[in-house]
Amino acid sequence: MNRIVSLSTLAFFASVPLWLKDPYLLNALITTGIFIIGAMSMNLLLGFTGQLSLGHIAFFGIGAYVSALTSLGFDVELIGGFRVVHEPWPPIAGFALAIVISGLCGYLVGRLSFSVRGAYFVIVTISFAEVVRLVALNWVELTQGPLALTNIPSIAIGLPGLGYVTLKTKLQNYYLVLTVAAVSYFLISRLVHSHYGRAMRGLMENETLAVSVGIDVTKALTLTAVISAAIAGAAGSLYAHYIRIIDPEVFAFISTVTMVIMVVSGGKGSLAGPVIGGVIFGLLPVFLRPIMAPEAQWITYGLVLIAILFVLPRGIVPSLAPKLGFGRQPPRPKSIVVSERTAEESV
Repeated sequence: MNRIVSLSTLAFFASVPLWLKDPYLLNALITTGIFIIGAMSMNLLLGFTGQLSLGHIAFFGIGAYVSALTSLGFDVELIGGFRVVHEPWPPIAGFALAIVISGLCGYLVGRLSFSVRGAYFVIVTISFAEVVRLVALNWVELTQGPLALTNIPSIAIGLPGLGYVTLKTKLQNYYLVLTVAAVSYFLISRLVHSHYGRAMRGLMENETLAVSVGIDVTKALTLTAVISAAIAGAAGSLYAHYIRIIDPEVFAFISTVTMVIMVVSGGKGSLAGPVIGGVIFGLLPVFLRPIMAPEAQWITYGLVLIAILFVLPRGIVPSLAPKLGFGRQPPRPKSIVVSERTAEESV
């Protein structure tokens, strides 16, 4: 049933450009889709391991800057007069490199914070995001600082029989974002339903018991952080090549808050939660803008969020899916979910 619902949802989103001819709404769907990918990556950490990353936008921004600089090229002077010159590469190479570099940054943050317990991951992610933002703001020779990187080229991909196609139009970018979102959803789904995914949920439910049966907590959480950061970097790369201009505001804390709202309202720990929450809170400002003043928009935005969390405290998907008879969600851990067999399979 879950597979049928997922394929039907994908078919619905694929059909949207066939009947939605408004370029403004299509643009809103593209940017919303990019942030939904970021929210899905955050849900992997928050929903399946219980680790809140309040600096998650750092991985998104790193992906955006890495992809943009790889595509534009740069010539910078380092300490000691040593110069680094990089000629522009194809944007698709920047997209791949953004995933790799963001994943490496996720590894760095994970190793620093998960070797100790407590709230260190939240503190380290916030600090990391601020440091990266300051670097982007002040290393003007490389990032142009507040002047922004401009004229970022659109992604071009090779298609059989058509050669290289540059994805410039909104329709092309819509399907590019939809493809990356579908691939990310599939990868996360495979991960959380694997032996490793069961170990992740076991860690969230009872870390002490998980450790007692032999699960390497630091290794499991760090690997999750790497995958989550890599997906966020892919979203950042899509953002840079679609908007075609980025500045240090891409690291704004409000973007992390937006991802948290998407995850919590849709239902953390559910695969479809960030998608449902993302669609609602990504498009709500678009529909409110023509009919309300800016102050009233934010009040309404907050009231809708409060109403959802008051009526459906677990989030939309975990609360409504069982009542509507839809298929199983990733099994929630019971009182004891970690067994010796789980530990042996996951280590």
